[in-house]
Amino acid sequence: MTILITGAGGTVSRAVLRALEGTADVRVLVRDPAKAPAGVEVAVGDLDEPATLDEAFRGVKTVWLLTAMGPYAPHRSMNAVWAARQAGASHVVRMSAIGAAHDAPTRNGRLHALSDVELAASGLDWTIVRPAFFMQNLFGSVNGDTLYGALGEGRIGMVDVRDIGDFAAEVLRAPARHKGATYTLTGPASISLGTIAQELSQVYGTPITYQPVPVEVGVRSMLEAGMPDWDAKVTGEYLTAYAQGWGDYTTPDFESVMGRPATPFVTFARDHARELRPTTR
Repeated sequence: MTILITGAGGTVSRAVLRALEGTADVRVLVRDPAKAPAGVEVAVGDLDEPATLDEAFRGVKTVWLLTAMGPYAPHRSMNAVWAARQAGASHVVRMSAIGAAHDAPTRNGRLHALSDVELAASGLDWTIVRPAFFMQNLFGSVNGDTLYGALGEGRIGMVDVRDIGDFAAEVLRAPARHKGATYTLTGPASISLGTIAQELSQVYGTPITYQPVPVEVGVRSMLEAGMPDWDAKVTGEYLTAYAQGWGDYTTPDFESVMGRPATPFVTFARDHARELRPTTR
């Protein structure tokens, strides 16, 4: 009962693989075998190229389907779903996006809605996972004693990617229990960056101040750092929506499946203090 993991080089799929350690018959799909993680079966293929997927999907029963954000994400998701059908796979667990809908305030959310509907109509069994804003998105946001962010005073039920990995692994091991379910994963509390600055003050033992940054400045910084134009501008759409309160909620979905609360931000911050505030020399 082989489980195929797509997006194996990304943050979320790496967390899924860590959570699946010890599970037999795990295969990863990669374009470059030199970048494949160790300890699992490797299949080479490209979701942009359907002709490369036949062998990679052969014998697969369950698929973790994650496509990188971008204007071509529905094309990649479509190719994966088709390859899964052709291979006789029985279940696809698809990572969508929080608030994915035809009227979502971001292009990414509207594109994910198209792929979610396509999967639901594919004839395959399916589960859709829609995570909130990642706590890991805040890595590098603390410079000295200041937390910088373009979320204004918006509150978000942000989630630890490690929890997403644990949740996905649970579903992948027993997908039949989650047939036809759509889960929105959040943390245990909806919090603002001002509150996060207060919690970071406890972690570092020194006062941390939150400094809001205009969304356009944040987008410009992402572009200057080399982020693709589409990705940076769509991230700006998310930041604008979050600042207006669009992500101000939590759900019980994580705890109802996992039997434990999602990770609170302060625990995440203690575990990742260096990544949140990189030291410079």
